[in-house]
Amino acid sequence: MCNQLFYVNLFFILYFSLFHNVFAAQTKNFNLQLKAVNLGNWLVTEGWMKPSLFDGITNNDLLDGTQVHFMSTKLQMYLCAEHGGGTIVVANRTKAAGWETFRLWRVNETFFNLRVSNKQFVGLEDEGGKNKLVAGLDSPGKKETFEIVRNNDDRNRVRIRAANGLFLQAISESVVNAEEDYEESSWEDNDPSVFKMSVLSDTVLKGEYQITNGYGPQKAPKIMRDHWKTYITEDDFRFMSENGLNAVRIPVGWWITKDPTPPNPFVGGSLKTLDNAFTWAQKYGMKVIVDLHAAPASQNGRVHSASRDGYTEWGDPFIPDTVATIDFLAQRYADSPSLIAIELMNEPQGVNLESLKRYYQEGYDAVRKHTSSAYVIMSNPLDRDSKVLLPFVRAFDKVVIDVHYYNLFSDKFSNMNVKQNIDYIKDHRASDLSSLTTSNGPPIFVGEWSGEWKVQSASKIDYQKFMQVQMEVYSRDTFGWAYWAYKCDSNYWSLKWMLDNNYVKL
Repeated sequence: MCNQLFYVNLFFILYFSLFHNVFAAQTKNFNLQLKAVNLGNWLVTEGWMKPSLFDGITNNDLLDGTQVHFMSTKLQMYLCAEHGGGTIVVANRTKAAGWETFRLWRVNETFFNLRVSNKQFVGLEDEGGKNKLVAGLDSPGKKETFEIVRNNDDRNRVRIRAANGLFLQAISESVVNAEEDYEESSWEDNDPSVFKMSVLSDTVLKGEYQITNGYGPQKAPKIMRDHWKTYITEDDFRFMSENGLNAVRIPVGWWITKDPTPPNPFVGGSLKTLDNAFTWAQKYGMKVIVDLHAAPASQNGRVHSASRDGYTEWGDPFIPDTVATIDFLAQRYADSPSLIAIELMNEPQGVNLESLKRYYQEGYDAVRKHTSSAYVIMSNPLDRDSKVLLPFVRAFDKVVIDVHYYNLFSDKFSNMNVKQNIDYIKDHRASDLSSLTTSNGPPIFVGEWSGEWKVQSASKIDYQKFMQVQMEVYSRDTFGWAYWAYKCDSNYWSLKWMLDNNYVKL
């Protein structure tokens, strides 16, 4: 009996050892010249890629993070948080700038918190029986919650109901309070409770936080789960594989580790969708990069980081939670033959470099607890030189530096013609990649690029040339590239559309 148990145990030891070695060999021998695509707007929402996702939200111009100005129609002056916050709110500015700007935190369809430029919140303060308006608390509560009541005939003509049930009134340039009952207001200009609200349209955020909090806990689960189920399917993995792609980069948010009950307002179910992606990738011979696109508290304040209001607040206090996210993902997918890499963070910007390096060290260690074969990708900070991480990463094994190249988002591209854009790729992009690629340095990954540019009325041949030159240059790096994105309502951002319409052949 003992001999039988010995041989049974020996069999399982040899079996699992063989499985591990096969998996490691598959990853090691996989062609590192990745031809990948980003599955953007799937598990981390980016509303610009499919605006219709937000159509069913009530007051969908007043989402979390939207910036607004309020001008008193009686005084013809803007509300202002003096000194950007920390003291009273007045109505004495003829023009609106930073101190006169309020960022919305949406409580429900009509109730909001108002955040000012020093990141404090507007609220009522009872001083000698007077309910004056101040901006001095770091966290919003009942007194910092206001109802925005919109006029039916002019949606930007509003009244703001405070927590005491009364409307805010601009009594004078120095006095804004909620004292008298203006419930029967006629909405005329001389009414001190009427304000002209200006929505700064270029500040509207449409990301994961905005869509889930916008629809609310009753509607958001169905909206999000239907989207995950239909936006990317097994047929898409088959299509990608058949058209020459060998990998996908999948953006995920930190809340995926809390599935199936992530904190509000996020919706559970994205983890199962990511599991499906690994299954489909294995079936069609593709590799997966799991990319932490949205870190806790936002690493760049952008919509794709699931920021609530556009502020970058990631830093040392959030390193443990971010590392825990990486540890969870590495543990879950370490044994999958499809896992090629885990990216520790996407596009950090405005964060302390030493804090970022400390996190990258701890994130690397978290991955290595579970796998020695998967690559660890470190995204270069957007606001730093592309070579800033090179000395740091030499201490690690199987680390990749991710850089993103777009002929967009800078004024220098505004007046470039077709030839100048193509020459920029051949000269500047090629030179930058060459400076990054050294004999004993880390592999380089162009983790995002696009066929979109600022050229107006470009022909199909122009687009084909622009795509081709980018693929030629970006294929010179040592890890490969990933197009942004697979699907998008804007055609030239959609690699699927570009392939279907013969703009590119991989």
